[in-house]
Amino acid sequence: MKCYEEKCRLLKEQLSRYASEDVAVAFSGGVDSSLLLKIVCEAARETGKKVYGVFLRTMLHPQGELEEAKQVAQETGAIFHMIEVDELEEADIADNPVDRCYRCKRYLFQVMKEEMKLLQVYRILEGTNEDDLHVYRPGIRAVRELGMISPLADAGLTKKEVRRMAAEYGLTVSGKPSAPCLATRFPYGTRITYQEMQRAGEGEVFLKSLGLYNVRLRVHGKIVRIETDPQDMSKLIEERDSVIEYLKKLGYTYITLDLEGFRSGSMDIDLQNK
Repeated sequence: MKCYEEKCRLLKEQLSRYASEDVAVAFSGGVDSSLLLKIVCEAARETGKKVYGVFLRTMLHPQGELEEAKQVAQETGAIFHMIEVDELEEADIADNPVDRCYRCKRYLFQVMKEEMKLLQVYRILEGTNEDDLHVYRPGIRAVRELGMISPLADAGLTKKEVRRMAAEYGLTVSGKPSAPCLATRFPYGTRITYQEMQRAGEGEVFLKSLGLYNVRLRVHGKIVRIETDPQDMSKLIEERDSVIEYLKKLGYTYITLDLEGFRSGSMDIDLQNK
């Protein structure tokens, strides 16, 4: 098994090779894609090639991601390139099918490839890491089908190691919690709308304002199930009245706290157990 230092070396070597021509990074502003952008930009300074941080502006992602992404792109020296998309209908995911992530990723990456082709950029990197390969991630199939490059996974870097490396590079997002698309807040087979996702997103923004790190607002009709780290549950209890008041104003009838706590992909549990 490769040690952390060996993985870092492999990643840097890969990105140096990729920077031999103009390159794009599918860039969300999260830790994984930000680290890729940072390192490939450093390599491109040696080769004189362009690096595009391609941000897909979508209503399926939490509020505030755009400004953070712009800031990180500026930190790294990349060319920030935004593409506006409407994948809810275009990717045929309004009924939240179990292969939603595959359909969505395939649509988004096709749009990105077509846009980059106009700029004569044919090498696109994306931020799948080693841990992603061992959980339910149907979007990875789209990555492979479309020939996207996954340097973090290729180097064997786990999420924890990616955060460590991002901190060593001084990236401001190194401690940023993951922010998957808002469709993950709803059970598969549930009809989802931008309005419903926006409402869940607003609820999470409020909960994070209480000082919670990881938080998800899982929506089951009129019932909401709050997931947060066990050590932060006491904050929710202390703010019980304001939490109830705010979430009821958003239109939810029953407010619950999941005692099992935050876990990424909790809506996938039934699929994983089949």
